[in-house]
Amino acid sequence: MVLADVRPSPLAGQWYPASPSALAQMVDHFLDRAQEAMPALTGEVVGLVAPHAGYLYSGPVAGYAFAAVRGRAYDLVAVVSPMHYPARGPLLTSGHQAYATPLGPVPVDQTAVDALSTCLRERYGLSIFPVREDTEHALEIELPFLQRALAQPFRLLPVMVRDQSRAVAEGLGHALAEVLREHNTLLVASTDLSHYYPQPVAEALDHEMLRRIEAFDPEEVFRAEEEGKGFACGKGALAAVMWAARDLGATHAQVLHYATSGDTSGDYSAVVGYGAAVFLN
Repeated sequence: MVLADVRPSPLAGQWYPASPSALAQMVDHFLDRAQEAMPALTGEVVGLVAPHAGYLYSGPVAGYAFAAVRGRAYDLVAVVSPMHYPARGPLLTSGHQAYATPLGPVPVDQTAVDALSTCLRERYGLSIFPVREDTEHALEIELPFLQRALAQPFRLLPVMVRDQSRAVAEGLGHALAEVLREHNTLLVASTDLSHYYPQPVAEALDHEMLRRIEAFDPEEVFRAEEEGKGFACGKGALAAVMWAARDLGATHAQVLHYATSGDTSGDYSAVVGYGAAVFLN
């Protein structure tokens, strides 16, 4: 099938290499390094959590999330990210037929998008709006990792969360599970952790958030931020994927790796935290 309407990448050449060979080499390096140090998984992966900064900073951590599914094949991958920019509506999806990356186009599964839209509207009173030529990085940044890690091409269900409230996240999570239940599918939550705290403060906040992720209770993701004990810039996306993963049979979570931007830059005065985790059945 020829995909005539492909969203152009605003990230290639800035957030990750524009050269297909350089990008593939970089992603494979992160996957290889993570695979060497990967802890044993205590179940089959239903979903994962990966960061969404430029690859020089978050790529080593993202490698752990995607190494957990390396060599696996999925027909449909739902990537749920925050929407960092002003946009109409609580939830967004792509208005294009595919996402462009230097490794080739990733086709959007319009049937799945339509089914999700119907389910959200009829069951949860929520709307999802298509956007075109958006500049959101948090969703696209996960695609080259999926393209290199998975054993075969996949179709994409892209969701960007603008309203990161409990009600929207829970409705989205349950709707995703309803739509994905009959598919061979993978859930991906795109989120970074705390932003611009000194390293010791960031580590305390991030480890508390990761502890609550590992407790596998999406409500705790919101409570951590409300209590000022932990932060995730994509908390709504993260919680939605946790609710969906639970509905799809996941029973527990496992944190795989953690680092900060300071571990790359050497500047520990104001760092961003990155975590990798999986949801398992």
